[in-house]
Amino acid sequence: MTGENFFVTSDWMAEHLGDPGLSIIDASWYLPAQGRDARAEYDAAHIPGAVFFDQDLIVEPESDLPHTLPSPDDFARHVGSMGVAADDLIVVYDGPGLFSAPRVWWMFRIMGARNVRLLEGGMDGWTSEGRPVTAEPTKIAPNYFRTDFDAARVAMLADMRDIVATGAAQVADARPPARFAGLDPEPRPGVRGGHMPGAANVPALSLAREGRLRPAEELRAAFEDAGVDLARPVVTSCGSGVTAAVLTLALETLGHTDNRLYDGSWTEWGGRQDTPVISGDEPS
Repeated sequence: MTGENFFVTSDWMAEHLGDPGLSIIDASWYLPAQGRDARAEYDAAHIPGAVFFDQDLIVEPESDLPHTLPSPDDFARHVGSMGVAADDLIVVYDGPGLFSAPRVWWMFRIMGARNVRLLEGGMDGWTSEGRPVTAEPTKIAPNYFRTDFDAARVAMLADMRDIVATGAAQVADARPPARFAGLDPEPRPGVRGGHMPGAANVPALSLAREGRLRPAEELRAAFEDAGVDLARPVVTSCGSGVTAAVLTLALETLGHTDNRLYDGSWTEWGGRQDTPVISGDEPS
């Protein structure tokens, strides 16, 4: 079982800069501990023609959770103002390559874009190869983004309660092992450590090497070694719904399409007092 190749190379990108119908999206976002400022880095140097996708701004404004998926209308308004149309060839990148960009890749896809790719190696790889960058603001002509929202690819709290209770789907958690086990504290205050009963730990960072997804056989082994049956439905989760999309990307690359992403992720589940949590040496 093998899926689609969702990447473009830096060679391809360099050859196609300026092509009509090509939208380049800088989707960089970082945790405070990473010590990087995504917007400042974009303003200082970005791929020519790229626009900045602010993952703290393009969210559901009424939600108290981080990175909550916006409504289709709000998403269309934001990305349309960035000059992006649903039938564009959309290439998304971030700094290290496979950290925050897959979340925006996933968002565009579930909102109706059909041709969304990721830049291999990210911006760090691009600059290390001496590729062109600019600090000049990208000239934007507002566009119309026609949405076709696929709600079936998003899992909400009620879905997760049912999944945890019945085992109707598998939960693959992308957080680092120590956070999954509840040994390291969560970065957001008030959020308990640990994981959902029955969840499997597939750390997002284990699926990539130098900003590129690992070969298919290694991806398959990572899921299977964690106890994930690739013949069954999977829901991906993480801290706030960002790196869960790395797992979604890996699943889709393997041809696994019966998957959803838990949008509230651990910030929602672990931030409540009425949800079951496994931590430390407790059995899952």
